[in-house]
Amino acid sequence: MDFLPLFHKLQDRQVLLVGGGEVALRKGRLLADAGAILRVVAPQVRDELRELAGKGAHQLLERGYQADDLHGVALVIAATDDEPLNAQISEQAQARGIPVNVVDAPKLCSVIFPAIVDRSPLIVAVSSGGDAPVLARLMRAKLETWIPATYGQLAGLAKRFRAQVKGLFPDVQQRRVFWEDVFQGQVAESVFAGKLHEGEQLLEAKIAGAAPQALGEVYLVGAGPGDPDLLTFRALRLMQQADVVLYDRLVAPAIIELCRRDAERIYVGKQRAAHAVPQEQINQRLVSLAKEGKRVLRLKGGDPFIFGRGGEEIEQLAAEGIPFQVVPGITAASGCAAYAGIPLTHREHAQSVRFVTGHLKDGSCDLPWGELAAPRQTLVFYMGLVGLPLICEQLIAHGRAASTPAALIEQGTTSNQRVFTGTLANLADMVAHHEVHAPTLVIVGEVVQLRDKLAWFEGAQALV
Repeated sequence: MDFLPLFHKLQDRQVLLVGGGEVALRKGRLLADAGAILRVVAPQVRDELRELAGKGAHQLLERGYQADDLHGVALVIAATDDEPLNAQISEQAQARGIPVNVVDAPKLCSVIFPAIVDRSPLIVAVSSGGDAPVLARLMRAKLETWIPATYGQLAGLAKRFRAQVKGLFPDVQQRRVFWEDVFQGQVAESVFAGKLHEGEQLLEAKIAGAAPQALGEVYLVGAGPGDPDLLTFRALRLMQQADVVLYDRLVAPAIIELCRRDAERIYVGKQRAAHAVPQEQINQRLVSLAKEGKRVLRLKGGDPFIFGRGGEEIEQLAAEGIPFQVVPGITAASGCAAYAGIPLTHREHAQSVRFVTGHLKDGSCDLPWGELAAPRQTLVFYMGLVGLPLICEQLIAHGRAASTPAALIEQGTTSNQRVFTGTLANLADMVAHHEVHAPTLVIVGEVVQLRDKLAWFEGAQALV
């Protein structure tokens, strides 16, 4: 992150604006709207900027820039077409510790102007760090369509009742839950419909009948196979409102970053024969945190009900009377196969698909091999990297042809995705010659041969 986003309070503070053209006019208007007192310095000034600088306490100096112009200002804007002058202003301002912006010269800036969506008192700012300002403006245009103008009225309504709610709920967690319910409920809908008075009455009634919530809730959310774009809308919404996040090693870092910034994050990752936190302790922690009144996000790779032990976790929640929600995720079989260009079923090759875990609770791989070796079905092995040689060996031993196509997908759906394709006879040896990291998925069946035609994802690389 090249720039830390901050909001600068400029009311009644002096800002030096060097330049008198169109760009300076745009910056001057924005600064004046923020309550700044302008000191405009330029030998030639366009009429609109002269008119703006002639109002109130603003100051206009129609001459060249001088170092003394920096005295007493809180911010400096260099908006001239004279590059050496802009560089001089930047150097002198930074030497005095004054924030400076040089228009269209990010390397000379200590602060930059974002693209702004103004729903005062709600302000949304978008920046590319000065590298792609047009892209930032396009993103602002999208946000303008997504954020109704009435959001400003909703923020103003919350401002009027903030102190009252703070007195009612001394605990910050209880206040957060209250306001999120307001902003996502009927109060907000009334304001968005243009019925501000009705929204105010609903909020007053809600405050009058409010009581602190003693019990929290658990969200069991499937994070999918790795690509953040595969998250559901519901998953993202709950990720943004949870107070505590418990996650494991199968959840991609990019997905964890989408959780609420100030949420407590607890790693409970498990690996084969090396559990950071035993499952029983995870279950109990979910219960304990919810009983503290917290909204707890249990974020699990793939789908929580497909080899994710989600059922075990909500069994204990149900037994303890803890409210919970379950949000399905795209399981690794679907996501990784799709990104690898391998359809799990196909009219000419496979009429069924079977999901299998690569190792059991006791660490063995004791599976119904005779059933799995049946023809015209696709087999998908989760957690099959370590047991890959045994899987291939047993399928061949129980009647599956050694020439049956097979694939191993490493870190599927992510930019690190690699796909190894071969047969039951050679796939294990092929993988052994490469450094492969979990998570992985093994697919066995005739459908694997379609990958040569159907592979589409940029990150996928067939290793033959």
